[in-house]
Amino acid sequence: MSLFDGLAAGLRRLDPETAHRLAIQGLALAPLPAAPVDDPILHTTIAGLDLPNPIGLAAGLDKNGEALRGLSRLGFGFVECGSVTPRPQPGNPRPRLFRLQEDQAIINRMGFNNAGLDAFAERLRRRPPGVVVGANLGANKDTEDRAADYVAGLQRLAGGAAYFTVNISSPNTPGLRALQGRDQVDDLLGRIEAARPTARPDRAPVFLKIAPDLVAGEIGMIVEAALAHRIDGLIVSNTTLERPETLSSPQAGESGGLSGLPLRPFAEKALRAAAEAAQGRLPLIAVGGIDSGAEAYARLRLGASAVQIYSALIYHGPGLVGAIKRDLAARLRADGFSTVSAAVGSGR
Repeated sequence: MSLFDGLAAGLRRLDPETAHRLAIQGLALAPLPAAPVDDPILHTTIAGLDLPNPIGLAAGLDKNGEALRGLSRLGFGFVECGSVTPRPQPGNPRPRLFRLQEDQAIINRMGFNNAGLDAFAERLRRRPPGVVVGANLGANKDTEDRAADYVAGLQRLAGGAAYFTVNISSPNTPGLRALQGRDQVDDLLGRIEAARPTARPDRAPVFLKIAPDLVAGEIGMIVEAALAHRIDGLIVSNTTLERPETLSSPQAGESGGLSGLPLRPFAEKALRAAAEAAQGRLPLIAVGGIDSGAEAYARLRLGASAVQIYSALIYHGPGLVGAIKRDLAARLRADGFSTVSAAVGSGR
């Protein structure tokens, strides 16, 4: 166990939100060594983004872009921060973050707590060189025009973020998931399309993050809407409102979004539906229950071009990033693939 994995184990003994805050402060201040250079077989591209490896950090850990210095040294191929809303907001009342130790899971009902776009933009301006940083955009809880909030985020952070994620699938902002309906998603994506620059290099990719609780037909509709409005990819998926009967933690009844190991079957089902609907026309990024090189490889073979992790870091520590990359590289070679992209969709 490395020093930092040992520290992660110590943080798990604390209240979850206190541990989260300390982890962000540590990542912002600790003099971490740079991660080893990635195995060349892991190099890939997605929606024009040049990535040293396909393992990303999912949004939610660093909501305000405070820890980019430390996160850039953990070995991720890309780092997604947020969700960030136009105006600062405190989020939902505490307690709002629950660690389901027995289930290797997390329940959160944070409610887009963040310091707002201005603070986020300033931290992006000071980000370390060479790291691909994405901005996960949200809407303020009390806003009357949520689509306008996403457009505001896109415009305020233009030139600062390498890519944007439009998060319409958090279960912790009332009514937000309604934006996944056809009329609402068409209106939202149409307004985002109109607000984007028309020429590169200013035209950063925009991804849409969807819920795992959608049925195949709904996911197919979103795929077609994304293609119609020139969205660059889907992130599949967010946390789930489902509560599997297998959960054994006393915290399992808490309201909010469930992530971690129990999310895996729901996220996999949503990824299969998205890959079937997209038929290679739209890049997919897989999230949910990924805790090993084997699972990352399985998602690539189901049709994802890259993956993101978050909850697994809490239980396995930051050394998990390197372990996933080493195992993934070995699996690619063992199956005769010379690139990540060659493996994408090979198991469908």
